[in-house]
Amino acid sequence: MKLLSRVEEIMLLSILKLQDNAYGVTIRKLISEITGKRWSIGAIYVPLERLEHKGFVESYTGEPTEIRGGRSKRMYRVSREGHRALEEIKKLNKALWESYSKWALE
Repeated sequence: MKLLSRVEEIMLLSILKLQDNAYGVTIRKLISEITGKRWSIGAIYVPLERLEHKGFVESYTGEPTEIRGGRSKRMYRVSREGHRALEEIKKLNKALWESYSKWALE
């Protein structure tokens, strides 16, 4: 079983949330909004490349747009393996959190 890092989990869930609008800029914007922290573009693309290398994400070239001067966007979608990895990390987190008690640290 390949466990996802927290950043990889956030990336995959963001891509799923963005659906057909998942590319570097929108992923960065969503993650920054959700976490309340500014993410550099490198902090987005490095994990995306790692996720693609692991087979959890697939990228494809979107349609050229006038706003981008006729250039295409590199779009992302979660692969079947990425969905499986998310399910695994969800089960793991659930099992860990079920044993947590808010009084455990008192």
